[in-house]
Amino acid sequence: MPVTRRDFLTGSAMAAVAGAIGRPMLLRAWQTPTPAAPAPQTPTVTPLFTEIRRNVGWFTGRGGTIGYLVNAGGVAVVDSQYRDAAKLFLDGLNQRSKSRPVDFLVNTHHHADHTDGNFVFKGVAKKIVAQAKAAEMMHNPPGQTAPTTEQLYPDTTFTETWAANVGDERLSAKFYGPAHTSGDVVVTFERANVAHLGDLGFNQRHAIVDRAAGASVKNWMTILERIPKDHAKDTIYIFGHANTNLPVTGDQSEVTRLHDYFGAVWAFVEGQIKAGKTREEILAMRDPLKGFESFGRFPMANPRDPLTVVYEELTAK
Repeated sequence: MPVTRRDFLTGSAMAAVAGAIGRPMLLRAWQTPTPAAPAPQTPTVTPLFTEIRRNVGWFTGRGGTIGYLVNAGGVAVVDSQYRDAAKLFLDGLNQRSKSRPVDFLVNTHHHADHTDGNFVFKGVAKKIVAQAKAAEMMHNPPGQTAPTTEQLYPDTTFTETWAANVGDERLSAKFYGPAHTSGDVVVTFERANVAHLGDLGFNQRHAIVDRAAGASVKNWMTILERIPKDHAKDTIYIFGHANTNLPVTGDQSEVTRLHDYFGAVWAFVEGQIKAGKTREEILAMRDPLKGFESFGRFPMANPRDPLTVVYEELTAK
């Protein structure tokens, strides 16, 4: 996965600015003016389209993975990344669809790295679809300031389930309850047997748990048990994010691995609490958990890292 997809872990809409500024040699410093700092640059986006099967594919640029469908009877898109990536995606989509309108743009949840690009679809998408709570949080993201730039918001919302035909494909979405946020849905291309998990799916990468937006690690584990039961054994899953050099698609085993990772985090924190460790001692953990080394070291403690959220769930009155 491109390094630029780590944007989501920081909750920022921009990646690091361009490289370090050269310094004049010390002996010439008194006569050489210090160069001005370069203006921040939007990181380079490398677009990648990959076909899966039966006219369904995925796209990565910058942000959460986009899913798409182009068939003889219609066009559908799942998530929109950031605006710069969305523009590149739409250019490539138009080549594949011969610039037909997008029948449905479905947002899996409200986070900007999955929805900021909605605006690029203004005048292109016939309908913008999202779970009702996710649509509400797009307008007023919990724990963050409300968006100040013009945006294209969902005009079609639902509470539990939604479905529509797109040509010879059946597109459906289901809300399972609070997990990554309180508005995440799974979007399934039923006949292609491909399911877009949004950020209910992280492939061997530490998950973001947006507790301010109603997230729940405990319920997330339950949802990861329910999702495979609602899909076939050979379903291909599209993940919102993946660790470096790992694919953004996988099978049921990767869904189970994420479930087991959360279970291991839960067991670790619970054991530390029972051992009398303080919050600070527990959240200082950085080393990978045994059996889940591929996920990497834990991030610094913050309100959305799994250790912090699990601790808060276990100690909540």
